[in-house]
Amino acid sequence: MKRTITYLMTSLLLAGFAACKPASEKTSGPTDYIVDQFADLQILRYDVPGFNELSLEQKELIYYLNEAALQGRDILYDQNYRHNLCIRRTLESVYQYASVDKNTEDWKQFEIYLKRVWASNGIHHHYATDKFLPGFSQTFFSDAVSSVTPDSLPLSEGETVEALIAKLTPILFDPTIDAKRVNQAADQDLLMTSAANYYQGVTQAEAEAFYGAMKNPSDEQPVSYGLNSRLVKENGQLVEQVWKIDGLYGPAISKVVYWLEKAAAVAENPKQETVIRTLIDYYTTGDLNTFDAYCIHWVEDLASRVDFVNGFTETYGDPLGMKASWESIVNFKNEEATKRTEIISSNAQWFEDNSPVDKAYKKETVKGVTAKVITATMLGGDCYPTTAIGINLPNSNWIRRDHGSKSVTIENITMAYDIASQGTGFNQAFMWSDTEIELAKQYGFLTDNLHTDLHECLGHGSGKLLPGVDQDALKSYGSTIEEARADLFGLYYVADPKLVELSLLPNADAYKAEYYKFMMNGLLTQLTRIEPGKTIEESHMRNRALIARWVLEKGADKKVVELTKKDGKTYVVINDYEALRGLFGSLLAEIQRIKSTGDHAAAKAMVEAYAVKVDPVLHKEILDRYATLKLAPYKGFVNPVYTPVYNKKGKIKDITISFTEGYIEQHLRYARDYSSLPTYN
Repeated sequence: MKRTITYLMTSLLLAGFAACKPASEKTSGPTDYIVDQFADLQILRYDVPGFNELSLEQKELIYYLNEAALQGRDILYDQNYRHNLCIRRTLESVYQYASVDKNTEDWKQFEIYLKRVWASNGIHHHYATDKFLPGFSQTFFSDAVSSVTPDSLPLSEGETVEALIAKLTPILFDPTIDAKRVNQAADQDLLMTSAANYYQGVTQAEAEAFYGAMKNPSDEQPVSYGLNSRLVKENGQLVEQVWKIDGLYGPAISKVVYWLEKAAAVAENPKQETVIRTLIDYYTTGDLNTFDAYCIHWVEDLASRVDFVNGFTETYGDPLGMKASWESIVNFKNEEATKRTEIISSNAQWFEDNSPVDKAYKKETVKGVTAKVITATMLGGDCYPTTAIGINLPNSNWIRRDHGSKSVTIENITMAYDIASQGTGFNQAFMWSDTEIELAKQYGFLTDNLHTDLHECLGHGSGKLLPGVDQDALKSYGSTIEEARADLFGLYYVADPKLVELSLLPNADAYKAEYYKFMMNGLLTQLTRIEPGKTIEESHMRNRALIARWVLEKGADKKVVELTKKDGKTYVVINDYEALRGLFGSLLAEIQRIKSTGDHAAAKAMVEAYAVKVDPVLHKEILDRYATLKLAPYKGFVNPVYTPVYNKKGKIKDITISFTEGYIEQHLRYARDYSSLPTYN
């Protein structure tokens, strides 16, 4: 199993936002305009440079794909938690129609809570997956819901307003009820202790046995079992409820398909049309063999400038890493910036051959590795409002082996993060000296993007499973191991002289900016994302902690990296960058061995030893230091608004783009225009 969405791992995500101009002063889109800030989130806009230079046909295609990207919104809410749609619709009705005093602290806290629900696509934190609790009182909630006319509330047949309040109150306010969306704690039943709605009444052992019985170890082209279904018990028997047009989530999928049909009619070329129509066939049948056919067509479509991801794709939300959340991102190729990734992908075999991994675990021939830099036009589902900066798909190991993969770096998003890092004092607060601060200033944006390119294009595309190894063999530890593998590949090669030779880096010292920020983040600053007393559970954060803590320990005798005090504060000091690269290489070799052989015991030991626990004293120090900066550790986005312009004959003559819609305004519009599922599914 591949886990391929990479979140920005450096101070860019942890920094605040530069001073900004009003949107009216922007000519190409207000990338530096702050929309909102609440709780631990800052909401930003992203620009779409180059959109106006696209052809009318490309703009029309993007418009249809954008609409398809928004139609699956309700699916993700329901996947995340069975009560999410009821909760969201109740809160939205209160926000719009409640007859209560809106000048109170309760109302202020209600607004924050609703914004958090939108940001996380439900009541569990989008990154930590813990349930967050309301800051308003139960009395306020009861009075506010009671003040709304019943016909604007999501009442089930025969349900009263009083019954709705009684149902939702403990769900919202009791911290013990469905406390985690995704539980990754060792030696617990991960399904019975997770609130995610991918299984109902099914234990972990039952699910693993159910899907284990389907798998044939000799099958060299297995489908992604369980990817597009909910597993439930009916009359005591395990049954898959498949997500398709005439199945579960059918009303939303039908609307996705409606816009995909329009997109297929204006595809850039026959290959792209085949991609879209095969996806439609998959949505119609739910057949996972058809999904594989779609993935193959998609990865082989290299001529189209406009591209997209749409569907049940990533499995982070399933504690077992099998079932996929619904997501979409629409984009077009950044021709100039792609020259960088094309250089990397064209040298893929060299990188594979020269990696520090045992020869038995390397690919003899690297096939179909392509990479590009893209400009996102729309974020949807599990890519909205928080999103990745890089994607590598498809996830199927045999498709990657036989047909290759596509890797992208989303540069208009990384640019927004880069702007967000400027002028906040973050680097000054956490970096050891002016040397590291200057390195970050000169090379940070470049090396961050290069590390992402290497991670997505080559890291996820490297290595192989040995014959007979189940791609799900690492179970709940698979996500962390896969992300560590890709990150280590990028870290090892971002320091290679080959990058200077290929003119991807200006000199032999530039990589040090990435090394320092990675170690600082893995050892210190990502702790700002964790609540006091909590452990690390999110796979990307576990990956970074694993790498940073392992090399800190293994290099301790030679003081390769140290945690050092200055003025009572803890800092990372790197004494030997070359030796640090050697440690990254050694860990990469071991992580690849674990992946290639399916060594679950070693994966568990590695993750539990280095990636989970948090030093409470250090944690408090970092949180206190970060609090003085008054920054938000997470970023999200509002989407631009695209409007078709018609001629007198009713034909589209242009698509305009606007950047002025606010965060609340956008989510209320989405709730009105893209809400097709029943409250309970």
